[in-house]
Amino acid sequence: MNIRKPHVFLFLFLINTAVFAQVGGNNTYEFLNLPISARVSSMGGNLISVRDNDLNLTLTNPALLTDSMNNNVALSYVKYFAGVNYGYVAYAKHVANVGNFSVGIHYLDYGKMTRADELGTIDGVFGANETSFNIAYARSILDSNFTVGATLKTIYSHLDSYTSVGSAVDLGASYVIPKHNFALAAVIKNMGRQWKPYVQGNNEKLPFEMQIGFSKKPEHIPFRFSVVYENIEKWDLTYQDPANPVLTSDPLTGEAIKQNKYKLFGDKLMRHLVVGGEFLVTKNLFLRLGYNYQRRKELIVPAKRGMDGFSFGFGLRIYKFHLSYARAVYHLAGASNNFSLSFDINSFYSKK
Repeated sequence: MNIRKPHVFLFLFLINTAVFAQVGGNNTYEFLNLPISARVSSMGGNLISVRDNDLNLTLTNPALLTDSMNNNVALSYVKYFAGVNYGYVAYAKHVANVGNFSVGIHYLDYGKMTRADELGTIDGVFGANETSFNIAYARSILDSNFTVGATLKTIYSHLDSYTSVGSAVDLGASYVIPKHNFALAAVIKNMGRQWKPYVQGNNEKLPFEMQIGFSKKPEHIPFRFSVVYENIEKWDLTYQDPANPVLTSDPLTGEAIKQNKYKLFGDKLMRHLVVGGEFLVTKNLFLRLGYNYQRRKELIVPAKRGMDGFSFGFGLRIYKFHLSYARAVYHLAGASNNFSLSFDINSFYSKK
């Protein structure tokens, strides 16, 4: 492949892989996996099982789209790293005897960057952005406790003078047991293909993934915890740094270093899990905390361990609006700040 602007692609590659270390660099359109909702971000970066009238959550699982979201609007904005920003806006509508629909736009803007050739000669600036236009549908099956849904995504990516077009489908299912405050969900994400690659003849894979998760609120306790098992399709998510390989033999004696198989199994298992908790302080105030083991293992600096992999935030209902904020720590270099807002248009009209 003839690439005339290697610095452009190197920069964009680093942006994607810096966050998605477990699978980053293997697929295109990695922005589809960025946690957008502040609520999702504060609870570790993934939340697929909570069904409680939050339109922002339907981007992670279309089966969470319900009748009660009719005429709801959701907006999210994320101030990311190095001038990168992304966001989401969605609107939901219930159609009697048909089901629930939503339309949304998910965008990412890399900002302006300096263009330079392989010798470092500067040749102006360029922009880069990616957008996904989403249409979702969901409805109850058998009873209101079991719902299924799907999201169709039309994807457009513009990186300097290179453009790409693709499409993807998410499938989701959700089952709740109100009596036990328990919910179970499963999602298949980003099934699709790249119709127009950046370079002709070089089609790339989409970030396909399967997930399962559950949420539980213990009786008489104002707290709900959620667990998501990510990347069901791939067991080993570990990454071996070529510059710092794991020692398999003693450098002095040459004897083999025995690996603890239980520790290795535990490490591989934990890389799939995202754990989050939500304190229901009042009906208008929520405190949230999350932990992403894989993010911590991939991005932590061993010499100076901080809060990498942890996230926190809050939700607040004010008047007719639901506001959420999250701060997710990725690395010592910084953290992301997520803001979300949702409201019901119907609430602004007086009832007769």
